[in-house]
Amino acid sequence: MCAKKIAERPFRSPPLLPQVPGGAGHPASRSPTRRPEPLKDIFAAIWSLPGARERGIPVLFGPMAYTEEDYRDEELQRRSPINRVMFEKKMFLAGSWGADFHPELRPREGDVVLLPHKGIDVFETDLPDHLRRRGITHLVIAGMTANLCCESTGRHAMEEGYDVTFLWDAIGAENLPAYEASVLVNYPLIANAVLTVEEFLAAVDGSRPPRIEAGDTVRGSDHLEIGEVERVVEATDEVEAHLVVPRGLIFPKETYIPLDAVVRRAGRDVFINVPRIVVGQMPWGEPPRRDDRRAKQGPRAAEVEKLYGSRSPSIQEGGEKPS
Repeated sequence: MCAKKIAERPFRSPPLLPQVPGGAGHPASRSPTRRPEPLKDIFAAIWSLPGARERGIPVLFGPMAYTEEDYRDEELQRRSPINRVMFEKKMFLAGSWGADFHPELRPREGDVVLLPHKGIDVFETDLPDHLRRRGITHLVIAGMTANLCCESTGRHAMEEGYDVTFLWDAIGAENLPAYEASVLVNYPLIANAVLTVEEFLAAVDGSRPPRIEAGDTVRGSDHLEIGEVERVVEATDEVEAHLVVPRGLIFPKETYIPLDAVVRRAGRDVFINVPRIVVGQMPWGEPPRRDDRRAKQGPRAAEVEKLYGSRSPSIQEGGEKPS
């Protein structure tokens, strides 16, 4: 399945760690499978920054920097294996060349430079404060590395209620398995979209909410093609608004996708927040009915006797019901 997905996805070679001579991560980035000019790969993020700024989208940088106190007092080198690696290799030492921004990817006036994250989660900085103050509800993630900082930050953002998008051609990793595990398996389940930089900018330029038309190509959150929109059906008293994808090579029967599953439209590509591999398991073999939607929402909290069927959370066992 993984090989099939890779063949279908419009992958270039994945962006890996940039080979910067003198960098602490340079030895780990040397691999016979790498492209000759990986710097041009990892700094695909540069392509998105001017476009984002031109569209008034805030740009935030989540750098790393370690001081003596981090290791002497907090003993961060004992927190996790990745912290140990960074400690032993003297990575991101505060004020050093290794903690500076690459000349081609420096913050500009108006950009936000966050406090350093000390692990792999940028949400453990002042990032939430900046997002709340600016009223931001949608987080678009690019940078390093796919399976650590990018994925951890995206997971945390999703849990906090943010709409998360990963730019897969502007995210790097140390090796191919790490990249594939994140981009092909994990991102499609925690993010509403996994897009290229070009698709992201096109989606920003599109209508809100996304306008769906017959002939559009439907893609899952894993970027894989589901089929072509045959028609869009408006909501009625009994049926939810939905789009219809006719049967074909992928699905043996018509698929009725609720319109609220659509999260992005880039050009003629429509993205839904379900991976293609899961679409066949969805109850989308007939038009979505309004009474089915109510059933999917479950009971009201006040009507639930025991939250977990046979018991409630320990804090509620005194008889208090969830509000």
